[in-house]
Amino acid sequence: MGGARDAGWVAAGLVLGAGACYCIYRLTRGRRRGGQGLRRRPSRSAEDLTNASYDDVLNAEQLQKLLYLLELTEDPIITERALVTVGNNAAFSANQVIIRELGGIPIVGSKINNPNHSIKEKALNALSNLSVNIENQIKIKVYVHQVCEDVFSGPLNSPVQLAGLRLLTNMTVTDDHQHMLTNYITDLFQVLLTGNGTTKVQVLKLLLNLSGNPAMTEGLLGAQVDSSFLSLYDGHVAKEILLRVLTLFQNINNCLKKEGHLAIQPTFTKGSLFFLLYGEECAQKMRALVNHHDVDVKEKVTIIPKF
Repeated sequence: MGGARDAGWVAAGLVLGAGACYCIYRLTRGRRRGGQGLRRRPSRSAEDLTNASYDDVLNAEQLQKLLYLLELTEDPIITERALVTVGNNAAFSANQVIIRELGGIPIVGSKINNPNHSIKEKALNALSNLSVNIENQIKIKVYVHQVCEDVFSGPLNSPVQLAGLRLLTNMTVTDDHQHMLTNYITDLFQVLLTGNGTTKVQVLKLLLNLSGNPAMTEGLLGAQVDSSFLSLYDGHVAKEILLRVLTLFQNINNCLKKEGHLAIQPTFTKGSLFFLLYGEECAQKMRALVNHHDVDVKEKVTIIPKF
């Protein structure tokens, strides 16, 4: 693990919408008396740092101690606490850079293989916060396939699955690493259809990232998707889900328009997402949603191009 570099400069962090997982922990508890803002601790032992309160921001020296402890300890309680502390500090753009420069990403990344699900979840949360920084994504991408395997083979709706989905969502905000999920698109739709409301929303956030990239359109439309997918376009579906599946349709339409949908249509087989979205049943659902009671839903339906 390399030595700490000057922490005085600030990294250009990527501002995420709902993809980021800053809310997993309560990162701040307001400002100190007198408006002094977040406080920085004096020098402490590495293990003491794992007990830091959530309004502490560690400096480079403290982060180095913490990462060294995380690398060496075999105590699961200390490991979990250290990951929580790293994750909290990784919510700040300057520390995202410092942790990378200290060699912290592979130390955190190694913990996603831990058989302890709580440790795995905390490691994924920390990586998710770190992945907000574009340069960090270059190092984090080596874990994408492992995270996908854990997300799609692990327990449905579990904290580990949700933490993995959040990380994948952050990693696909730009087009750079989206191709790494090409072989998992059908799995994403399976989790979408079987997961609870929270899981559905998180999967849709990820799919929306993919659907905005024309290079991913053929992979999305060619995915084998159960016909129950169309039930997500029913009028009684929760607004946060309905608006997202409508936006998914809209994004795909826009990409088809750019790429020329007639040229790639013959590659799609029956049972694919293409045949669901452009079949008569979906068309009927779109017509019904024109009369939806929610103005946002009605507006979204009316701007989806018709073929």
